[in-house]
Amino acid sequence: MKRHLFAILLLALVYQTFAQQNRPNIIFILTDDHRWDALGFAGNPIIQTPEMDRLAGEGIFYENAFVTTPICAASRASILTGLYERTHGYTFGQGNIKQTYMDQSYPEELKKAGYLTGFFGKFGVNYPGFDSLFDIGDDYDRNGKFKDRRGYFFKTLGKDTVHLTRYTGQAAIDFIQNAPNEKPFMLSLSFSAPHAHDPAPIQYFWSPEYDTMYHDITIPQPVMGEESYFLAQPEYVRKGENRTRWHWRFDTPEKYQHSVKGYYRMISEVDAEIRKIRQALTEKGLEKNTVIILMGDNGYFLGERQLAGKWLMYDNSLRVPLIVFDPREKGGKRETAFALNIDVPATILDLAGIKPPKSWQGISLNSPQLPKRKEFLTEHLWQTPIIPPSEAIRTERWKYFRYINDRQHEELYDLSVDPLEKINLAADPRHQDVLKQLREKMEEKVNWYLNERQ
Repeated sequence: MKRHLFAILLLALVYQTFAQQNRPNIIFILTDDHRWDALGFAGNPIIQTPEMDRLAGEGIFYENAFVTTPICAASRASILTGLYERTHGYTFGQGNIKQTYMDQSYPEELKKAGYLTGFFGKFGVNYPGFDSLFDIGDDYDRNGKFKDRRGYFFKTLGKDTVHLTRYTGQAAIDFIQNAPNEKPFMLSLSFSAPHAHDPAPIQYFWSPEYDTMYHDITIPQPVMGEESYFLAQPEYVRKGENRTRWHWRFDTPEKYQHSVKGYYRMISEVDAEIRKIRQALTEKGLEKNTVIILMGDNGYFLGERQLAGKWLMYDNSLRVPLIVFDPREKGGKRETAFALNIDVPATILDLAGIKPPKSWQGISLNSPQLPKRKEFLTEHLWQTPIIPPSEAIRTERWKYFRYINDRQHEELYDLSVDPLEKINLAADPRHQDVLKQLREKMEEKVNWYLNERQ
């Protein structure tokens, strides 16, 4: 009997060790202000992103990926906690994110499950416990003290001052090379690129070797770049931060060419670092057991409607690239179901064989429930004079949104015939039933998330 019990215990120990060693490594790459179509695989004929394209071609490319809040602070908090902004309550000017939510964040859950965790780059969330959140972590972003290229060039490798993208790429390579073989790792990389360096007169900065990239190309003018689309906006948008930053970046042909080329160069530089990271995985023999997830933290206006930045409820702000490459699975798939930023932490835990906290509001991208998602809520709740807070509901066919402080202004778009959101149907008598239904549906969702917070 004792020998039988010992054999069972030994078998369980062997199985546990085997399972531990065969759980995948996971690398989650988050880019900053990376809109969905700034990717060759998405059909952009100009931008050069061969490594991201290869990940998409060998993995799953989510064609309809969105953030639930189009601003970095709240979106990153949602990615950490699996919760909507309306639930976690965190954005700029709100102090620290609540400890209750961070206690169930994806890095905490992975550490409890025996993963080695690492983080390098822009954390983007005020949290005094960052130093203990990851086993190895370094939180840094553009340096706002400098109003020139030094905002991106202040970190050093050896004696050389390098771009933050190169620094983050090397930090990832060092982490991979030094990771122990006996336990899996989860590495979060948060590139500051392609975010503009806002204090600088020339806002986009890249490494010198990218100076000639796109040099001989003329970037086409933005779709919907005519003044009429700007004048159709309510006054608080026309006088808000979206317009201010358009003047910084796009209000002359010279600025427009410089800014879009700079934006593309910065993405191409991230792409080159991903290639080096994958090479490091291959050199250590980890390439067949390392899942790579790539996502943008929010979308971005490149002059459409004569606006810049993000924050608004148009798809320019909300739609992002999302790729999941799992070398253990057959790839080459395009997924059309709605995928959200709050789904990423659930996906990470699912890949690691960990049950997500019951409080989380996203689902794993591998879940059979994903194709059943037919609608979702988006919101930008920060009450600041320069950006009007707003909220929206999006279905497969329709989008309805309103500004929280001006309920009289509503916008309704039939995306089946108007994917660029050109024609606002909110005042059209023929669509009042749809308007009323979506307004009520959004109220239901808003109330549900408010109850979740209580």
